Amino acid sequence: MSLTLFYTSVSSSVQIKKSQDKIMATLESLKIPFVQVDIAQSSEHKETMRRICGNPTALPPQLARGDVYCGDFAAFENAIEEERLEEFLKQ
Repeated sequence: MSLTLFYTSVSSSVQIKKSQDKIMATLESLKIPFVQVDIAQSSEHKETMRRICGNPTALPPQLARGDVYCGDFAAFENAIEEERLEEFLKQ
């Protein structure tokens, strides 16, 4: 199963944009393959993201492997700091 990054191409939040960019840059630098799903392109994508997260108000960025939720940006950063990124990404 591939890793999915739920993100938005349309956001007025600088924090969301920075968080998304950091996740993308980190995954690319570590050569970890991932699929990007833009929730701004379809309400179905947003509903899928929120269903997987188990949170009806979840905001991007969110990471999942298939239908298994990995976590949000804060959890991603913690995994990096604790050197457990592979475990976090369910690899």
